[in-house]
Amino acid sequence: MAKFTGSRGKLTRRFGENIFDSPKFDKVLQRRNYKSGQHGPGFKRKDTDYGIHLKEKQKLRYTYGVLERQFKNYFEKADKMTGITGENLLQMLESRLDNVVFRMGFARTRPQARQLVNHGHVVVNGKKVDIPSYQVKPGDKVEIKEKSRTLSAIIDAIDSRSGAATYPWIEVDIEKFAGEFKALPKREEIPVNIDDRLIIEFYSK
Repeated sequence: MAKFTGSRGKLTRRFGENIFDSPKFDKVLQRRNYKSGQHGPGFKRKDTDYGIHLKEKQKLRYTYGVLERQFKNYFEKADKMTGITGENLLQMLESRLDNVVFRMGFARTRPQARQLVNHGHVVVNGKKVDIPSYQVKPGDKVEIKEKSRTLSAIIDAIDSRSGAATYPWIEVDIEKFAGEFKALPKREEIPVNIDDRLIIEFYSK
């Protein structure tokens, strides 16, 4: 399956914020809080209206590690659903299995969570699911497969997330390596710095 293989550090600097929720990118921004390239420091160029909308869409897409066609499909589905398009879009992205594993604290980053799912270490409602884009539904139980619970990557992730933020739509039992996706999160509960309106306008042009 295709995935982004470029520099996440450069993306972090392009957007000026840590969209990957990894401490190492906080350090990147502390050292070099400007765009990469020889014209990065002190280079200022006013974004066009199109550029502003595109940047917001790209920021959300890279945050969740979704490719262009897949992201557009998410948007088209969100637009056809009842309710607010922006909230629908974010709820679908938050419901991805790789993101749920990340939110539960069983992986340090979304790419690591995607790898755990791909390699068959994750179980949903008692059945192995190895599709990162699998849509977790309210009431679904997500857990790490029993044979995989000694993996150093998972143990390290759990240790590093100790005391980290919790989410009202997710309930986690770290000792059992399991959690429940209790409900679809409300827009104000989702901790992403995104202007949904700009993304909707991007696809409406």
